[in-house]
Amino acid sequence: MRGQTPSFLLLSVLCLTQFYVEPQCSADEWPQWRGPNRDGVWNETGVVERFEKPQLEHRWSVPVSGGYSGPTVANGRVFLTDRVTEPTEMERVHCFDWQTGRQIWSHSYPCTYRKVSYTTGPRAAVLLDDGRAFALGTMGNVNCFTAETGELLWKKDLQSDYEIRVPIWGISASPLIEDNLLILQAGGADGACVVALEKTTGVEVWRALDDRASYSAPIVIEQAGQRVLVVWTGDNVVGLNPQTGKVYWKHEFQPRKMVINVPTPVIEGNWLFLSAFYDGALMLRLGQDKPTVEKVWRRRGASEKRTDALHAMISTPYLKGNHVYGVDSYGELRCLDAHTGDRIWEDLTAVPTNRWGNIHMVRNHDKMWMFNERGELIISRLSPKGFEEISRAKLIEPTTGQLSQRGGVCWSHPAFAYKHVFARNDRQLVCVSLAAD
Repeated sequence: MRGQTPSFLLLSVLCLTQFYVEPQCSADEWPQWRGPNRDGVWNETGVVERFEKPQLEHRWSVPVSGGYSGPTVANGRVFLTDRVTEPTEMERVHCFDWQTGRQIWSHSYPCTYRKVSYTTGPRAAVLLDDGRAFALGTMGNVNCFTAETGELLWKKDLQSDYEIRVPIWGISASPLIEDNLLILQAGGADGACVVALEKTTGVEVWRALDDRASYSAPIVIEQAGQRVLVVWTGDNVVGLNPQTGKVYWKHEFQPRKMVINVPTPVIEGNWLFLSAFYDGALMLRLGQDKPTVEKVWRRRGASEKRTDALHAMISTPYLKGNHVYGVDSYGELRCLDAHTGDRIWEDLTAVPTNRWGNIHMVRNHDKMWMFNERGELIISRLSPKGFEEISRAKLIEPTTGQLSQRGGVCWSHPAFAYKHVFARNDRQLVCVSLAAD
């Protein structure tokens, strides 16, 4: 099973707060969607303050095929998924040596995309946990591997097992590990929108909700002294008991036109923030005495072009203190008052103002590292006073597989590990040193 032989949505948000437990891995790694704590925070020290040249030098580059999934990194290995169509349609899971790019193993399996728009490749990032690698494909194929060797431990076909209603842009929400459970937003029938599988065997432990699936990755928080699984589905934002699937709370978030919830929910203190392309922004307050929520405010413009507050598409916003920072529907970088949703400022220089214009934001201490869809890496600071660009350089070239417009895009989330950044387009996976020395 080791032959040599990613779309519109990617993986789709979240800030480290008192609600998170300590990571199970080194903060110098990137073992899952949006980093060690699933919050877009990179705690490395000793990295560059600014770039010396306009083009970053690749430590290594390896060829890959198309996909929207970003790389993940742990235990000296880099993981990535892609898709090929010749001689047959296959999804692939790759493992590379982080220092050289040498391929350690690769696994491929037949996968025909049916009724999926934007067919470049897989969306969900490979999840690394306790020596295992979990890969989720566009059509609902789940594979669990020994991370070191690529041995296939178990697999599951969500379509056959749960009769999933595959969203128009495919299964995208990156899986989550909670204790011994692998939690998936599957969109299955018979109350299986969310399913929890025993991570070592793939056996179902519980299922919950009759909602449609969205593209937003689930998170786990601590609320009122309890662990709460937060899932933004195609119909609601829901708080569940992660061990049983019991519903603690539910807040309706019905889409105006279609399910297009991509960013991950973000949390700061007792605030929970969400933003969608057509449906605008929602701020919820988390109960402190028991797991409940209440609406603080909801802002939605007349359309995705005439927006109010924030209509985020792919990029997960950043919530800090009394302010929200995020990228609007046409690439407008904005700051909002977290109490009201009122706009504080807007900047049009971080990325060209194209429809679905995207920036992935990763916080490193007092700086925000931004990877925009032009393949540029930007070191910056965000504050209520504005966007301060410190330095910018080209990391990787846009390609047209993910989007055939405007000369292509870079929509996949990068990984930051070992004082390096790892990024992909539809042709290559690259590694660049960010060490200060």
